[in-house]
Amino acid sequence: MARIGERALLKVLKEKSFGLYLDGGKELGEILLPRREMPSSWEIGQPLDVFIYRDSEDRPVATPKIPKAMPGTFARLQCVAVTGVGAFLDWGLAKELLVPFREQKSRMEPGKSYLVHVHVDEASGRVVASTRLSRFLDLSKSNYEPGDAVELVIFGKTPLGYKAIINGTHSGLLFSERVFQELQAGERVNGYIVRVRDDGKIDLSLHAPGRDKVESLEERILAELKARGGFWAIGDHSPASEIHDELGVSKRTFKQTLGALLKKRAILIEQKGIRIAG
Repeated sequence: MARIGERALLKVLKEKSFGLYLDGGKELGEILLPRREMPSSWEIGQPLDVFIYRDSEDRPVATPKIPKAMPGTFARLQCVAVTGVGAFLDWGLAKELLVPFREQKSRMEPGKSYLVHVHVDEASGRVVASTRLSRFLDLSKSNYEPGDAVELVIFGKTPLGYKAIINGTHSGLLFSERVFQELQAGERVNGYIVRVRDDGKIDLSLHAPGRDKVESLEERILAELKARGGFWAIGDHSPASEIHDELGVSKRTFKQTLGALLKKRAILIEQKGIRIAG
């Protein structure tokens, strides 16, 4: 079934001078695929894979393009214009994405980028966006377990750390003491669940907890040693800032990992650095 804001395989019904008409079923009827977006080859009755949205006159229209953000997701998009009805964002399609004024937490400005939630508005049936992100987050208690790998989208900063959207549903917090890099709103990073508190709040980390973290760092250090010809001028003598710049981890974690590699006889620790064993 063809729905606004979704991709679908729709059969070609007929050709007109301005494009192809596709079968949108009883709900949407005939849907125009504009000539400028037509594929190089097609046939009557052939199904085409298209995304369906509404044009400026509120008619269903199809495109083979994939928008920068699908409905139901969060994304950082650039504002290209502001009019009397709201702001318009570049989401990769011919018709820009509307953010109505009521959906703007603060007034948007052309040229700036914003983290938004893309969705189909129930009242108008159009695909729109909103910067009022909290209303689109799942507030029920999650089923995450400590150590679970997740995808994070940064959406704010507090005195405690960075707020992040977890797998597009729940929110959690990356505490400042666990973050060794500057993060920007809308940035996507891989992370891990540290703890789900009794009140449902979720603590996050950018690094795998426990042994998984050490093993991952072991592989990175060995790979770097091989790339450098077997020797790397880094070790206990190196300042914490250098270790973080090179590996993105604390000096304590780095030293723990060197100890694990030394125990495995994978490296030699020398006065001026570390050397791959053998």
